[in-house]
Amino acid sequence: MNLVYEEGGDIKIATVQSASGAGDAESWQATSLTGKKIKLKAKEVWLRFERPEAQAVMDEATTLSQEIDLQLLWDCAPDEEFGLVDVSQEYFGAQATIPQQVSLGIALQGAPVFFRRKGRGRFQRAPLEQLQAGLAALERKQKELEQQSAWQQELVAGRFPEALKSSAQQLLFSADKNTSAYKALIAACNETGESPAQLMIRCGAIDSPLAYHQGMFLKAHFPNGSAHSQSIAVDPAAYAAAIAELPLADVKAFSIDDAGTTEIDDALSVTELADGGHRIGVHIAAPGLVITKDDPLDQVARSRMSTVYFPGDKITMLPDSVIEQFSLDEGAPRPALSIYVDIDAVGVINKDSLQMRTEMVPMVANLRLENIEHLVSEESLADEGASYPYRKELSVLWRAAQHLHAGRQEKRVANGLRAEQLGFIDPNTLARDFYFQIKDVNGLERVEIVARQRGSILDTIVAEWMIFCNSASGQLLADHGLPGLFRTQKGWGPLRTRMQTTPGPHEGLGLDHYAWCTSPLRRYSDLVNQWQLIALAKHGVTAKMVAPFPPQDATLMGIAADFESCYQAYGEYQDRLEKYWCLRWALQDGESKNMHVRHLKEGMSRVELVPLHLPIPELASHPRMTRAQVLLADIDLLQLSAAVRVLEIEAKVEVPEVSSEENGSAG
Repeated sequence: MNLVYEEGGDIKIATVQSASGAGDAESWQATSLTGKKIKLKAKEVWLRFERPEAQAVMDEATTLSQEIDLQLLWDCAPDEEFGLVDVSQEYFGAQATIPQQVSLGIALQGAPVFFRRKGRGRFQRAPLEQLQAGLAALERKQKELEQQSAWQQELVAGRFPEALKSSAQQLLFSADKNTSAYKALIAACNETGESPAQLMIRCGAIDSPLAYHQGMFLKAHFPNGSAHSQSIAVDPAAYAAAIAELPLADVKAFSIDDAGTTEIDDALSVTELADGGHRIGVHIAAPGLVITKDDPLDQVARSRMSTVYFPGDKITMLPDSVIEQFSLDEGAPRPALSIYVDIDAVGVINKDSLQMRTEMVPMVANLRLENIEHLVSEESLADEGASYPYRKELSVLWRAAQHLHAGRQEKRVANGLRAEQLGFIDPNTLARDFYFQIKDVNGLERVEIVARQRGSILDTIVAEWMIFCNSASGQLLADHGLPGLFRTQKGWGPLRTRMQTTPGPHEGLGLDHYAWCTSPLRRYSDLVNQWQLIALAKHGVTAKMVAPFPPQDATLMGIAADFESCYQAYGEYQDRLEKYWCLRWALQDGESKNMHVRHLKEGMSRVELVPLHLPIPELASHPRMTRAQVLLADIDLLQLSAAVRVLEIEAKVEVPEVSSEENGSAG
């Protein structure tokens, strides 16, 4: 005997091997068509038959089920609940065969729009209204499948469907995976073997690999766009009121930056004292005088956390109008938070002379590295006949900077670290800064990457005095029990440098305290610290009572964590786009390019001419800074990868230590 039953929504047939019990308690040991041993009870069985043979019945029933008119079957079925045998006689007639009955079971089981299941082998036809709604839904689904198939074929052929063009960015970067458009895209990718980005670039929906990298970043960090709202600005009345109470500083301040800097956060001044010493002023742009905690501009700055830098452009933390108001541009007094310290005739700092105040600082000049750096040397600083601007002031700052550097190195050595070299780094090292210029040449983008060796006198002056300012700010906050965002480095490991709200040493810089404060126009951590420092400058020992962030403030702790995460993500994006443009640079003059690399560690090397890091397993066993000539080919701008073939391996070069914190992040 054979038994028809349902398992997992499918109609199946099994052949009885043995039986036990009787009536409703009857049960069977049976073998399914796949050879599986099963046990069935009477209530689980839909139909019993002796002949024909089970497999033949299933084969014929499967074929017949495809021919059943479900609408006719629904018309034939009674309003009340019915069984398989009942409806088969209505549809096929009184002499319905076993295969016909089984085919109806398959059809009924697979037509939930027409029939509801009421139990094993029992059904009831759906009400007319529900049937009509279900059929309409099936029709819509069929049309969606047809549309999906049409889109898929267009994509495979290299044409982006017109109906999808307005949603191309969303489809690639934030797609709803349940939509027909996304399913068509993935099906087309499966057919062509391409990634979604590759296919959409081929179809013209995405302009280039660069647009893909930019779109991914903007989707993650600027989902509503990177442009600032025109409605968010400093209230002119509030600005006027804030600067009206500030005294005018008796200094002539100047800044030192590269030509591309538009957010001038910091400046220096040198004032001669009667005893032959000098008073050094470090002047920091002071948006914190007008921007207040939780106001609209603060919310913008907090949501962004930092200016995003990348080759060819940047996304500013603050609106341009705010930057223009507070940037230390030459030609007029600017609101600033100033830290003053006295040095003697040889440049040694008198730590007891430290002062801090808010004031209007006359900005006399914005010096640009490109115009003056090549003129500044130890010889020219000592030559009173040298004709470049601020020679005397730079000479004073340079003498003191050497003392600041030497003091930090003593602490580095005490911390078990190697002393850092002062001045120009050996040209054989990779300690360089790079400037990317993206130019339009006959309608094509062309990149120029210019290397600049670190360690000039101007580099050292700016770095050491900004480090001093950050250190002094951290010391002032710590001495007065004010929380802030302290940059600390202690111990070893990848996470040893971090942001925290309580004071701690920065062993790498050789400092007891270090709190970023010199870039409030482009780093939120610096703006937060500026609020705390302004409270200290205005209120002294009572600052804790009025400072925006009291001790153990949970909000400040959250800001520290958010800033670290965001700052890291922005840095990774900058690295990613720098790698993209380095690969574009390598492609500009042909499909392959010979160049020299330096091995760093574990097979990772860096190209000498540009900041391009590449894995080269052949160099993994060689010492650090081993030089090799390689051939670059098969560049993939989407994956940001390239094939590298080693042509020649040269000798290792010994190099000094370089602090990335000092050279990259001190200011």
